[in-house]
Amino acid sequence: MAKIAPSILAADFARLGEDVKDVCSRGIDYLHIDVMDGHFVPNISFGASVMKSLNSIATVPYDVHLMIYNPDKYLEDFITDNTEYITVHYEACDDLAATIKHIKEAGAKAGVSIKPGTDPSVLDAYLQDIDMILVMSVEPGFGGQKFMDNSVPKIAYYKAKREELGLDYMIEVDGGVGSSNAHIVKEAGVDIIVAGSAVFKAADRTKEIEAIVQ
Repeated sequence: MAKIAPSILAADFARLGEDVKDVCSRGIDYLHIDVMDGHFVPNISFGASVMKSLNSIATVPYDVHLMIYNPDKYLEDFITDNTEYITVHYEACDDLAATIKHIKEAGAKAGVSIKPGTDPSVLDAYLQDIDMILVMSVEPGFGGQKFMDNSVPKIAYYKAKREELGLDYMIEVDGGVGSSNAHIVKEAGVDIIVAGSAVFKAADRTKEIEAIVQ
């Protein structure tokens, strides 16, 4: 059974606290925090202050996805008692090894994400040090996009590498995944599914969450 990390990007920001409290009560594993800077991706979302405003409401750990350039400059801001993972983009880091080390020294687990057009082998040299790999199944920047099939072989690639090297990093997928297609990524080897619109816009959130993870 996969774990699930609903993305608050799809929540109703006029009632963000209520939405977060609601999904946390429905058996989720993480809250996915999508941070966008308007430069690395063509959209702006929110900063650490919005995330921290949820600290007393969230009852599950944060899975923070930094879709930003120069993540080292900001990542300490996203370290709280709730923060488990901080994920940066391979494409946004000048020295990925140093950034991975920085995340761990700051007190979080280190995740690395790749965009849909990036070959999965670019992370081969870093696999020993990564705690989670996030495969983007849409172009990062906007929620509600259609799932891209080319993410499936990438998930399978990282699963095979994990087995080959005897590692234990988690594999996460983000973008266009819901109850109708979650089985595809689970069969490929995903451990954590990010679901934004599928969960927050569902008529029955509990039913959708159960259908995604089981």
